[in-house]
Amino acid sequence: MSKFLKGTMILLIAGLITRVLGFINRIVLARFIGEEGVGLYMMAFPTFILVVTITQLGLPVAISKHVAEAEAKGDFRKIKKILVVSLATTISLSAIFTPALFFLAPKVSQILFTDERTLLPLLAITPIIPIVAISAVLRGYFQGRQNMKPGAISQVIEQVIRIALIAVLTKTFLPYGIEYAAAAAMVSAVIGELASLIYLVTAFKIKKKFRVRRNFFQFVHSGKSTFKELMSIAIPTTGSRMIGSISWFFEPIVVAHSLALAGVAASAATKQYGALTGFALPLLMLPSFVMNSLSTSLVPAISEAHSKNDYKMIEHRLQQAMRFSFLTGGLSIIILYVLAEPLMRVMYGSNSGTQFIVLMAPFFLFYYFQAPLQATLQALDLARAAMINSLIGNVAKIAVIFLLASQPSFGIMGAALGITMGFVLTTTLHFATVIKSISFTFHVREYVKTFITIAGSIWIGLEIWDRLGSEMALSLRVLVATIFISILYGLAVLLTGLIKKEELIRIPVIGKPLSRFAFSSKK
Repeated sequence: MSKFLKGTMILLIAGLITRVLGFINRIVLARFIGEEGVGLYMMAFPTFILVVTITQLGLPVAISKHVAEAEAKGDFRKIKKILVVSLATTISLSAIFTPALFFLAPKVSQILFTDERTLLPLLAITPIIPIVAISAVLRGYFQGRQNMKPGAISQVIEQVIRIALIAVLTKTFLPYGIEYAAAAAMVSAVIGELASLIYLVTAFKIKKKFRVRRNFFQFVHSGKSTFKELMSIAIPTTGSRMIGSISWFFEPIVVAHSLALAGVAASAATKQYGALTGFALPLLMLPSFVMNSLSTSLVPAISEAHSKNDYKMIEHRLQQAMRFSFLTGGLSIIILYVLAEPLMRVMYGSNSGTQFIVLMAPFFLFYYFQAPLQATLQALDLARAAMINSLIGNVAKIAVIFLLASQPSFGIMGAALGITMGFVLTTTLHFATVIKSISFTFHVREYVKTFITIAGSIWIGLEIWDRLGSEMALSLRVLVATIFISILYGLAVLLTGLIKKEELIRIPVIGKPLSRFAFSSKK
């Protein structure tokens, strides 16, 4: 099995485990602190993401790309220099931005947010910044060497620790107020990330082929050219992520002020935003762990092929990722559209957010394509183009949110429409950039058949749900419907030839060799 396939399978398994644990975490959080508490949590979280994006400076992707190229040449001295320069950069930036967020948090909560109770969650999340920054460098190093296990295991550790603490901490601090409970949830995230970093450092010490501390400052001083190489990828990548992070930072601010213009009270706006971003969007983004796993493996794999000018392999890898994203994303859309309300009731004990899922689910295929396309652009040294595409999409998103959410006839649904329009536009621009850059065959027939299969499965799924007896327990009814829908979708995919029977035989099984990836594109 190739490094690309092995790494992808490891990330897929870890991503599934992490996403399931993440949902358990969200369910516990929602049950303990409700929509309003989740709203406070989600309002503060984008500020943290913005600061972390600045601190990381886009280095994880740059590290992965340059380490993969250096390892292909057997240049371990270059790998060490990449790692040393990256650590020095992120640690320096963390030393600036961690105290900056701590001291600016009161102003941010008072001036930018309509709900001042966001102050405590903002303060609670601040210590995580240097932890996440250093972890990102180590993950980029392991990804560049196409060793996905340490990063995958660290994610699972982070989620397990967070879940173990979140129920205890939120329950302990809830009597003091909802903002204290939201802050306690942030503290559990900090401790989880710290445990993850400890594991990554341990894994690095065991597997490293050089000593980082030996001549550390000498490598830093002589690393000017390495820094420039990293920045050639990191700055445009940071630009893309910065645009997304700034957009996410302003999103709750624009939503809150727009809803205020529409006559919605601050506490009600916090609840509505919590239902959208804390309940509905995590469900819609559930299959994204598949695409993120593919994307993480795509960067070093395509970078290696690009360094060898093997454009046939580049297209082959991208076709694999696109096809897999389409098929797995299709199943998710069917289940979410058909079972939107019962899923919300089973998971969160509330049907708040159902309307968002029904509205947004059909368009989320575009979101599922975005990560593989962006990873391809980054690996092809087109991070600047990806940044411009992200800028256009996010500016349009914020504009639409403001225009629609401020209208009483739209309200919070305007925010949902703005978010949807943003990722549809960004993905379309990414795809246009890719087909301009490489030879890419778009198999129209396969995509048309997939759309027909999805539409037909939705119709059959609605019929199945209606025919299941209402006397059955809701959770069991949802489980049975999900199983039936999944089986029927799988059979439809086989009957339409989207996956051949012989391809199923080639699906990777742990411990068995693989001659060809199961979801290979037609050459």
